[in-house]
Amino acid sequence: MDAYLLDWVNLLLRWAHVITAVAWIGASFYFVMLDNSLTKAAAADDAAKGVTGELWAVHGGGFYHSQKYMLAPKALPQNLHWSYWESYSTWLTGFALFTVLYLFNPSTFLIDRAVYAWSSPGLAVAGALAFFVAFWFIYDTICRAFGRRANGDLVVGVLVFVFVVFASWLACQLFAGRAAFLLVGAMMATSMSANVFVWIIPGQRKVIAQMRAGEPVDPVHGQRGKQRSVHNTYFTLPVIIAMLSNHYGWLYQGQHNWLVLVLLMLAGALIRHSFVARHKAHVEGRRTPWEHAVAGTAIVVGLAVWLAPAPQATAALPAKVTTAEVAAIAQQRCVLCHNAQVQQKNVALHTPALVQQHGQAVYQQVAVLKLMPLNNATQITDTERALIQRWFEAGMPAN
Repeated sequence: MDAYLLDWVNLLLRWAHVITAVAWIGASFYFVMLDNSLTKAAAADDAAKGVTGELWAVHGGGFYHSQKYMLAPKALPQNLHWSYWESYSTWLTGFALFTVLYLFNPSTFLIDRAVYAWSSPGLAVAGALAFFVAFWFIYDTICRAFGRRANGDLVVGVLVFVFVVFASWLACQLFAGRAAFLLVGAMMATSMSANVFVWIIPGQRKVIAQMRAGEPVDPVHGQRGKQRSVHNTYFTLPVIIAMLSNHYGWLYQGQHNWLVLVLLMLAGALIRHSFVARHKAHVEGRRTPWEHAVAGTAIVVGLAVWLAPAPQATAALPAKVTTAEVAAIAQQRCVLCHNAQVQQKNVALHTPALVQQHGQAVYQQVAVLKLMPLNNATQITDTERALIQRWFEAGMPAN
């Protein structure tokens, strides 16, 4: 596919993916908040109708009265709003984007031979797809095997966390760091959407079918739907940080990148837990349990300290770095993909004039974000990155 056309496909898919993800996450956050903010129905006739909780809210100049039936109302309303296309659309656009970026270009984006030497690009693609399938089946098995036992939620939570840690470690042993981080986020997002597709929506459809047939409503569908919805809300922030991480090379290029990913996702889950618990605490008149958010924030701060770049030995660097010296680095490390014939992202760096023209982009991508060279395929050194930084910060002197 033409590189320019591919960029447009990438842009439009990314745009659609973000829009649908905002809709899905927003709906998920709202219903979790609603479920945890319900108070006992005040009207006696509401309780008699099967209402187990209600919430009064004000928004946009109006008042809203939400009521929840633990099983189902006695009379099925004509119009029901279903929340599932947000989930399906998010997964479909995300998988399409992953395909365009990684599966169509496995040798460039998926494979880092310094990490693992796949015998063929096709095998690497199959391995990546296997993560999606295997994670869902193992996660689902854990939920079904332990979810309804005593302390089932705690057991499931611990086992799923351990499995996520293992999957993160394994992905970082098999794939380029950038791809591994994204793959872990994508496999968790796949399970989120599968929860909706396999259990939540079919369970709701069975409840409606039982009601219309005049049969007793099986409570297991509501219980299972609630369980998987709660899992989805805890997965949300870990998935988002895994998706965003591929824009920051210093996150995934280290030796212990899998641990960085696990800690980032753990921080997100802890912060999300504080907000989930806050809704219940507010209804029950208890203090807000901010300690989980504090712990998550502390993890992020600890990571920032751990990953901080070591101070450069400035005495070992020349006092002045010229464009010609940076062009020499570019010739060795960058020109393979940025030359007169191949101009990735419409950037060519095969002459000193072009290096100076694109100086800010070179500085941002190479010295600050450390995204380039991609997967450090040309083995640029920290000293060379420091030279580029000194050159740019000195005003990109030509001589």
